[in-house]
Amino acid sequence: MKRLEDIKNDLSIINEIDWTMTPEEAVLLYLEWGNNWAHGRVVRSKSDVSHYFVVNTWGREPVVYLIKRNSEEALELAEFGLPDNIRSGFLDSIGHTKGVHAVEGKVREWLQGELTV
Repeated sequence: MKRLEDIKNDLSIINEIDWTMTPEEAVLLYLEWGNNWAHGRVVRSKSDVSHYFVVNTWGREPVVYLIKRNSEEALELAEFGLPDNIRSGFLDSIGHTKGVHAVEGKVREWLQGELTV
C-alpha cells in the first residue's frame, strides 16, 4: 500500500483525485445506480473510476485512505495518518464519532498543500 510520500511522487494519481467526492456520493454513484442520474453524474460501466480520500475513524487513530472505486470494487491505494496539528481539530469537528468521513476543511487544505507540485 502506498504512503503519502508515494502519492506526492505520482502525478498520474494526483491528477485523478476528485476532491469533491465524498463516501456518500461514491455509494450513490457506484452502488445505487438507479439514483445517480438526478445528481448530474452517471456511471456507465466498470471502466468509470473515481479516486478520492476518506478519513476512517473506526480505529484508535484516524487514518486517511486514498480510494479507487468503480462499480465492482473499492481499492485502498494509500494509507497514512493525520498530523498532530490537524487530527484533534478534525476529531472535534466530527464530534469524535466513528465512521468513514469526507475529506473537508483543514484536512483537505492540508492534503492539497502536501500534493501541490
